[in-house]
Amino acid sequence: FGNWHVETTDVTLQLRVTKSGEAQVHRAVAARPAAEPGGHDRAKEWLLDPGDEIFTEIGGSAAKRRQVDAFLRALAATLPDDLTGPLRVVDLGCGNAYLTFAAYRYLSQRGLQVQLVGVDVREDQRQRNTELAGRLGWTDRVTFVAGTIADAVVDPAPDLVLALHACDTATDEALARAVRWDARWVLAAPCCHHDLAAQLRARPTPAPYDLLTRQGILRERFADVLTDSLRAALLRLHGYRTEVVEFVDSRHTPRNLLIRARRAGGPPTAEQRADYRALVDQWQVTPRLETLLAAPPTG
Repeated sequence: FGNWHVETTDVTLQLRVTKSGEAQVHRAVAARPAAEPGGHDRAKEWLLDPGDEIFTEIGGSAAKRRQVDAFLRALAATLPDDLTGPLRVVDLGCGNAYLTFAAYRYLSQRGLQVQLVGVDVREDQRQRNTELAGRLGWTDRVTFVAGTIADAVVDPAPDLVLALHACDTATDEALARAVRWDARWVLAAPCCHHDLAAQLRARPTPAPYDLLTRQGILRERFADVLTDSLRAALLRLHGYRTEVVEFVDSRHTPRNLLIRARRAGGPPTAEQRADYRALVDQWQVTPRLETLLAAPPTG
């Protein structure tokens, strides 16, 4: 097995063994059982109490709470347990910011001093989210700016970059900014994948994979897989230890993948470079992220 999830009465232990044989361990204090003594059923262990005041402001539907909890679990598994000191966070393409606020609440409850900036292209969203931060009493720690993912002014550079359900190449723009910022951690949940899908339609399929792309729906799904595989590979080439995991159960959304990356440093291996180049050359595609990372920084 490559993954273990063990729960005791005192602790939840997650152990994952990477392809290179490295063991990554995450521990969390187990939630108190809700059942009467002697019972067997336990209530769901939420990382953020469903009765928390933020759900009064952002909405507390069951679907939203599930997505918040899934996101926070991915975040908890990414950050080291012994993390201390100030933490600068940016959420690129934050939209209505319910995951932004949930991230701040969770991280601050871990005892971290957090400064969080949400970025969205719409000015009305900035105003709405700023007003919401004011109602929660967080305006000095949670701020919002209006601007594009590629060009919004964020200073100083963040330690943690979030990009959750940014559409198509907006995810690539978020990943490129994270790399240029030299962010320590990145969590990106891609949304739609139009760019490589269009490139695949415009080019002949390499042998012997014609059956893989002959049917339109299969070609689109393959484009999704190819896009995120190449994104993960490019992050590795730029010094990040990267994995693609399930974000939330597919019953709740088909866009349920999460690219999780941690800056590891060190140059890529010759094998990593060769594997990436062989894949893009075989399929005759140019990932948007490759283009962005090759271009001079603009902001």
